[in-house]
Amino acid sequence: MDTDNLNSSSYNSVLKKIAEAGELISIEKDTEILRVGQFVKVIPLVQKGLIKVYTRYEDRELLLYYIQPSQSCIMSFSASINNEPSQVFAVTEEDTEAILIPVSKLDTLTRENPRLNDFFFQQYKGRYAELLDTIHYVLFDKIDKRLHRHLKDKIALKGENPVQISHQQLANELGTVREVVSRVLKKLEGEGMVRQQGNTIQVFNL
Repeated sequence: MDTDNLNSSSYNSVLKKIAEAGELISIEKDTEILRVGQFVKVIPLVQKGLIKVYTRYEDRELLLYYIQPSQSCIMSFSASINNEPSQVFAVTEEDTEAILIPVSKLDTLTRENPRLNDFFFQQYKGRYAELLDTIHYVLFDKIDKRLHRHLKDKIALKGENPVQISHQQLANELGTVREVVSRVLKKLEGEGMVRQQGNTIQVFNL
């Protein structure tokens, strides 16, 4: 969580208010918790684990961002306050614990706790920057550079190298097809930048 505008005391106060209004639940890995067209009933605040937020067009997917511990989903927040259906999918990439804040309590919660508005504003700032980066990579970077950077980001998120991931999952997250990912990984392996073994990929030059 970006706490530039939230000191430790305020941050703990925000978390306490969220915990009181919401419900802490455990969600298994690979559970879809939101889909396009679904009206948002709860806003997640991740305590442990990782949630992947992505979009889909026909048979292509594109990763938008991850929700990490102490972060929430701005797309869910935006859809809920405007009473609009979701425009994204969200799925747990790891076993996850999250506080679910009922949308019905959100208006009162934010009015009574201005620091909660600061929290969501910081989330917006961070996601906006990430989405601009994603647009830049898609438009201007070659697929080999995008793939190598994506793997490094994945390793930083999960804290493990090699990382276990399939060619199809990488293709989904990068908005391309599996054949392209397989070809590029073979090229990167030949250049000594990655090493593949089974369903794991080790990345060098981190």
